[in-house]
Amino acid sequence: MDTTKNSTDFTFFLNGAPPATGSLSAIGLLKIALAISINNLSIQTKSNKEIKSKLPFWMVFNDTNRKLIDANSIIRYIYGIRKLDPSNMLQQELVLEWEEKILSCMIENKDISAHVSLNIIENRIKDGKISSENNGANIVVFANIYDCFQRLDGKGKAKYPGISNWFSAMLSNEKVASAIRIYESQTKEILTRPEPAETNRKVNSNVAFNFDPKKIVEVKEGERNTLITSALPYVNNIPHLGNIIGSVLSADVYARYSRARGVNTLYICGTDEYGTATETKALEENISCQELCDKYHKIHSDVYKWFNISFDWFGRTTTPLQTEITQEMFMKVHGNDYTKTESMHQLYCEKHKRFLADRFVEGTCPKCGYTDARGDQCDKCGTLINAVELIDPRCKLDGSAPIVRESTHLFLDLEKLQVKCEMFVSNSYAKGRWSSNGLTITKSWLNEGLKPRCITRDLKWGVPVPLEGFEDKVFYVWFDACIGYISLTANYTKNWETWWKNPNNVNLYQFMGKDNVPFHTVVFPSTQIATGDDYTMLHHISTTEYLNYESGKFSKSRGIGVFGNSAKDTGVDVDVWRYFLLSNRPESSDTMFTWSEFIARNNNELLANLGNFCSRILKFTDSTSKYAGILPQPSAEILGYGDSTSDSAQVTKSFISDINSLLSRYNSSLEAVSLRAGLKLAMEISARGNQYLQDSKFDNSLFTNSREACDTVVYVCVNLVYLLSAVFSPYLPTVSENICKMLNAPARLIPDEFTFDLLPGHVIGTPMHLFSQIDDKMADVWRGKYGGSQE
Repeated sequence: MDTTKNSTDFTFFLNGAPPATGSLSAIGLLKIALAISINNLSIQTKSNKEIKSKLPFWMVFNDTNRKLIDANSIIRYIYGIRKLDPSNMLQQELVLEWEEKILSCMIENKDISAHVSLNIIENRIKDGKISSENNGANIVVFANIYDCFQRLDGKGKAKYPGISNWFSAMLSNEKVASAIRIYESQTKEILTRPEPAETNRKVNSNVAFNFDPKKIVEVKEGERNTLITSALPYVNNIPHLGNIIGSVLSADVYARYSRARGVNTLYICGTDEYGTATETKALEENISCQELCDKYHKIHSDVYKWFNISFDWFGRTTTPLQTEITQEMFMKVHGNDYTKTESMHQLYCEKHKRFLADRFVEGTCPKCGYTDARGDQCDKCGTLINAVELIDPRCKLDGSAPIVRESTHLFLDLEKLQVKCEMFVSNSYAKGRWSSNGLTITKSWLNEGLKPRCITRDLKWGVPVPLEGFEDKVFYVWFDACIGYISLTANYTKNWETWWKNPNNVNLYQFMGKDNVPFHTVVFPSTQIATGDDYTMLHHISTTEYLNYESGKFSKSRGIGVFGNSAKDTGVDVDVWRYFLLSNRPESSDTMFTWSEFIARNNNELLANLGNFCSRILKFTDSTSKYAGILPQPSAEILGYGDSTSDSAQVTKSFISDINSLLSRYNSSLEAVSLRAGLKLAMEISARGNQYLQDSKFDNSLFTNSREACDTVVYVCVNLVYLLSAVFSPYLPTVSENICKMLNAPARLIPDEFTFDLLPGHVIGTPMHLFSQIDDKMADVWRGKYGGSQE
């Protein structure tokens, strides 16, 4: 006879903090929830936040005020009022005693595998000691193993057919399902979030990337040493986006990659401050050359600092060491008979009573007809020319037509150096895998036959020529500019010769736009050869074509295009700028900057791919209803011991294999200085992470119904986020740094293989948004502000 009371005669109190799933308190809560639901009890439940008590729950009988605090005591009472027959009562009591003395102790002991308990239950089901009857005995056993069994994936559950069938029968009962919903609602907010402090880190110690930017980088004998330079920017302008991607940003990516691979790396750059361009700009602004250099050096420094360019040294060429080293190298070249003296016709401005250096002259290119060719080079066809060869030349200072006069100058006898230069080029491009455009331009020069090149100018602002009869002249900027790399290094470290006179231990990588190629592959190497010293010479040259703006070229004078000091004004994070420029790097042909594409790459690539993956997995891990920021234990086979043919394990193993393949291609691309390909592969690694989440059916139900599989997905993906912090560090350094903060992990070296370096029990940091959506309407706003038209 059913004697269940229908009035609210019982009040069930829950203490403030819900118990953790899998704990004895949670198991007790599930027992009671099952008993209440199955027996149709009408019970009032109260959250007892006001009363201080260490008890997780208790039941009070309203008529007698009697209190029961033990789950099994409550079960005994509830089924006692059902007045079970003596045989059922005895069977229930035997199971309860076994559960209290053996099963619960095994569940509580974390050193005993859950599979031991599950094997015992499986055998008891086979022996008929456990059935799907909803009595007190079966309830307590079911409650004990519910959490650990639900964490198993499909293959894991298949090992226990008896339990699987029993669970299916139990869960098909709506009253049991209702009890579980109550239980899960009470254990949803259960975990205490540990502080993401270094003391809560569990990270493999050999993966941290320890880099001190203040430490002087010296050559390490017996190790790989990489010397990186980017073309020295002129101080007569503000760099635009094309200038930035063409040299300093590209070099920065390779320098960061090289360091993160554990290679001893030195990255040198500085402003190129001597020459005609400086004198011309100083006259325009009505200030001295020194004042102009000071002004623009600071502008360049600020721009590169905002773009997060990781120079080891960013200096200037207007230093005593520049003069000393340039003059010393020249005297060796001159002493080895690789110079010659010739009188040459030069353009002379009668109004200013001075010879006009190349940059003071404009005219029509004799080769292509471009009307604004400079006195040393045509910007349209790239031809190097002498100013007197210009058609209809004009003085840039006043527009008057100059006359031709003779002036005696020194020439670097490149004709005499051609064979040696060709030998250098042949060896270097094969070993260093030069960029194709760099090699093409160099071979074009060599095939035409090298000719003596003038290396002096009639200027005041430059390195004086230390030779009698040439006291009123200075060196041509393209003779001493490349020597600037050496003097900049000398200003950085007194041991500069270990970098520049150490060809067997140092590889030189140089980055620039294509206009600068012949000076780095022909003129400067020939100068080094002519000194007779054993210099470190070009190993790899990386060059770019042009980055254009919307429908035309960047023009500061016409206010068209984004320049370095205005990118910051848009309010867009610097790494978004870096990403666009590097993904559009003009490696083999010209590329275009458009505002629409800039916004699309942020929204559809950075935000939708990388940002989405990191946010999704880290927020899930951080949730106090899931893992509370604590990295779980994955399945044994993922850690390299044990084997499984489960679907989830196979999905994970295939995923890891794909990541290793992508990572290998990424490293190969970066080693070959294929920067755009490397960035694409980094994004593919992130995209493969998103696909893995989809293939694993990653959501809340996976956590609830297949906890072991969910634990593995979380463990693997959080470690993939750590790998992403490494592979994106050369490209998006601030994003990489923020990812490491979210992971509560140190910066990571770029590895050869995907490994699990964040260990079970590691506490992650607080998730944050890596990227923000940009409104498409901003394209018109920015286009209007920075000029250009959309076609």
